Amino acid sequence: MDRKNRSVCAKMLIFALMLASIIIYFAILYIISRLTGGDNNDTFFRGNRQSPWPLVAFGMVGASISGLTFIGVPGWVQGIDMTYMQMCIGFFFGYLVVAFVLLPLYYKYGLTSIYTYLDKRFGRVSYRTGASFFILSKLLGSAAKFYVVVQILQVCIADRYGVPYAATAAITLLLIWLYTRRSGIRALVWTDALQTLCLLVALGIILVKVCGMLDMGVGDAVSAVWNDPHSRMFEFDDWSSKQNFWKQFFSGVFVVIVMTGLDQDMMQKNLTCRSLRDAQKDMCTYGVLFAPVNFLFLALGVLLLMLYAKLGMEVPAKGDDLLSQMVLSGSMGGAVIVCFTIGVVASALSSADSSMTALTTSYCVDIMQKENDVKLRKKVHFCMMVLFLLCTLAFNALGSGSVMDLIYTLVSYTYGPLLGLFAFGMLTKKVPREKGVPCVAILAPAVCYAIDKITFAYTGYKFGYEMLMFNGLLTFSGLYLLSLRYKCSAGK
Repeated sequence: MDRKNRSVCAKMLIFALMLASIIIYFAILYIISRLTGGDNNDTFFRGNRQSPWPLVAFGMVGASISGLTFIGVPGWVQGIDMTYMQMCIGFFFGYLVVAFVLLPLYYKYGLTSIYTYLDKRFGRVSYRTGASFFILSKLLGSAAKFYVVVQILQVCIADRYGVPYAATAAITLLLIWLYTRRSGIRALVWTDALQTLCLLVALGIILVKVCGMLDMGVGDAVSAVWNDPHSRMFEFDDWSSKQNFWKQFFSGVFVVIVMTGLDQDMMQKNLTCRSLRDAQKDMCTYGVLFAPVNFLFLALGVLLLMLYAKLGMEVPAKGDDLLSQMVLSGSMGGAVIVCFTIGVVASALSSADSSMTALTTSYCVDIMQKENDVKLRKKVHFCMMVLFLLCTLAFNALGSGSVMDLIYTLVSYTYGPLLGLFAFGMLTKKVPREKGVPCVAILAPAVCYAIDKITFAYTGYKFGYEMLMFNGLLTFSGLYLLSLRYKCSAGK
């Protein structure tokens, strides 16, 4: 057999191994979902409130990292160095707020959906307004994350068979639907833990391989990253920069408050814990783990840039392609391709599966007000899968630059009204005139967008993720203007 034929056989073997690994991985997830509970709404929505907190904490790492972090964060070092760590520092303090301010509130009322608090505090219109903004934001944000990961699966496997992108996305979502449709959040607590383990193992193996190709030991790699220009973490000098420390830090605090504390997806797992104390331990543990994991992804990005230079390869213009292009070039070997594929699949599923479950929960409980209707829950869960697919295909048709940046921009506009609603409920005793609440929630992001454009046109200042705080403040101010003159108890 000549060299060309041996090369073809090797590629076919690697491809077969990748495909087999993915099939086995999905089979394991399905088996776990069958073993973890029954087909009822208490299991699907609340996990029977019996989840072990260490398992929830570990699984939330993978759910938060998602395929977006796995693909996108290493590429951020190209443009903004390691300044993302400024947000990660803020994240930690945000987790403390969630653990000791928001979780006690949710456990006090025994909530299934966290937006039920808005019903208890203000009324039905505010309640549905908050839930609607969550559904819109989660659907768009999660679909954007999923879009990036499906692109990788497309390149790795589907293109070899001539399978179109739409079919790849549909098949992946159908498999997710199959293992979440019965046990919902109870199954996710266990499957997310497995997915987190796979993701972190894949990250570790890729780091070891990159260091080996650079002829570096652990100490050499640490020193090389530390001394590299891209290791810059802090930006204090340029206030107009989106990477200014204080902008990034406070944005990190508020991003966690809204994307975790005011997000049904993330809170639903915490509300499956046996007690408030367990949920708080889960949140604090998760908060401690999150920063070092992100640091490793950023360090991987710095090392990858060194590897591109050593191999004489052209660095991709799009940061999201930095890791995937190196791995899929074949220069790192077949084992790394398999680990990368499993890592991508694990990170994709840990985000998409919980998002579909949370969207189903919010629509059934918050919009339809039918928490115990099993047939409705099954129909809604399937419809959410279809909507998820349509949004993913829309992102694929439009394309994007850095999807990480796109996600946080979406958060700034769609989660701002949620931040304002919850802050107004917790920090005041006033009640807004409910008919005006949807108008305030819609106008606040619109005004933010207009101010951003006008400010940039006349001053050159571009709002970053601090827009989230400004958006929340505008919503808070609008609700204050709508407030009645009498005080209302939280249990009205």
